[in-house]
Amino acid sequence: MRAVAAALTAATAAGALAGCAVPGFGGTDGRAAEGRAPAPAGAPAECAGVPAPGDSKARELRAMWIATVGNIDWPKDPRAPATEQKKQFTRLLDTAQQMNMNAVFVQIRPNSDAFYDSPIEPWSTWITGTQGKDPGYDVLEFMLKEAHARNLEFHAWFNPYRIARHNDLDKLDGKSPARKNPGWVREYGGGLWYDPGIPQVRELATKAVMDVVAKYDIDAVHFDDYFYPYPEDGEFPDQATYKAHGDGMNKGDWRRRNVDLLIEDLSRKIHDAKPWVQFGISPFGVWRNKNSDPAGSDTRALQSYDDIYADTRKWIKKGWVDYITPQLYWPIGDPRADYAELVAWWAGQVKGTDVQLTIGQGAYRVGADAAWKDPAELSRHLTLNDRYPQVRGDVYFSASDLTENRRGFAERLRDDHYRRPALRPAGAGGDAPQPVRDTAAEPHDDGVKVTWRASRDAASYAVYRADGKRPGCAPVEAGHLIADVRGGGIIDPAAEPGRTYTYYVTALDRRHHQSAPARGVTVTAPKG
Repeated sequence: MRAVAAALTAATAAGALAGCAVPGFGGTDGRAAEGRAPAPAGAPAECAGVPAPGDSKARELRAMWIATVGNIDWPKDPRAPATEQKKQFTRLLDTAQQMNMNAVFVQIRPNSDAFYDSPIEPWSTWITGTQGKDPGYDVLEFMLKEAHARNLEFHAWFNPYRIARHNDLDKLDGKSPARKNPGWVREYGGGLWYDPGIPQVRELATKAVMDVVAKYDIDAVHFDDYFYPYPEDGEFPDQATYKAHGDGMNKGDWRRRNVDLLIEDLSRKIHDAKPWVQFGISPFGVWRNKNSDPAGSDTRALQSYDDIYADTRKWIKKGWVDYITPQLYWPIGDPRADYAELVAWWAGQVKGTDVQLTIGQGAYRVGADAAWKDPAELSRHLTLNDRYPQVRGDVYFSASDLTENRRGFAERLRDDHYRRPALRPAGAGGDAPQPVRDTAAEPHDDGVKVTWRASRDAASYAVYRADGKRPGCAPVEAGHLIADVRGGGIIDPAAEPGRTYTYYVTALDRRHHQSAPARGVTVTAPKG
């Protein structure tokens, strides 16, 4: 199978994909390039009369899940040397960058274990092949550094209740909280799970998350769809817990309350600790069917509210999440759960709230059956999404499928929808950073070199390129965006020899609020 990375790199070299993955230089932490100090705090804007760009449909999250459980995406071989593991991971990030994506969702706590040095849980089986074995490097710090070097947002993906895909406690590392507290553990469906009704279980999940929030520079905390386990033979064995903690509630309502308590508490603690860190959830795509609840969707599928006790609609209405990414892994026209019906339903749920809606896309399904034989199916999903302003992007499961590019579907997505980079939608709260100053541009052997004096408040910088000579002070247009980078400069390799361009630069903070542009600069690309 063709690797999308190779295909897209070749296309870029041929000039077919303008503005593809333009790298920044001058430091990935917002430092100015070439020794120029950041602009002085409070310095007046160079173009005081030009407004900051507002929101637009061009702003969207584009991301992929990198699953570690079962070594689905990374590392493919947990016993491989650290050097090889690192190469595998950076290749996945390079694919994301070449697809003009702007975020990765990386699973760092797959089974009550860790891809970081946790004080409360053992190293993950999936990083070394042996639970509790130190891999010899700070895995999470490495992943963060590499993602941020490419200005990819890092969403740290946790599973709150899953322990193991086997049912033998003795196989767990001695550091495992499940091994130390077997009364918290329930066997179900051939695996081991924490019981969500036990208060200490919720405390454990919260401690695991907040340890990472405190120690690492993540951009978001992310949960997927695993709360109470999906129903298999028989009922989840929490009768004793219900008897002890049920307080006379209906059992289903009690289970939903248990999950609600975790979500509400985590939301508050994350935002109190670091207000810029988002909290997002990717639930099963159906909340309730209309035949169960008039407020539900016109579908006939498993229901997250009734079957895994996740009241995702409530979390939106309460504002406990910053974003919601329902897993809509059905094709358009599916008789059980029509993608078109579900996008419209979810758009209605977030309308009028501050919760951003992004759609979980089933890249793994491409080619799987008759409905997915057409490689354009996912591209049609994104075209349909354009009808709904509430939809602010897409996340693909998973990274390996994008890299494999079965039937050319990833190239199709790139050609149809991702030919240019995109800024992420701005989050609630906060203010735009101070504008940059002293933008400069000059011919370079590889195109055009653009530099600027950094803003002290900025996390990244958006670079816009307009054809011809333009006014020094002018609004920027979303369609002219060629890069969103960290650091204080870029080399624009897509500048055509002999053509004249005007470049503008804006600053963005951690929540993607955008400053007004600095004074633009006009330059003619070298003729070679």
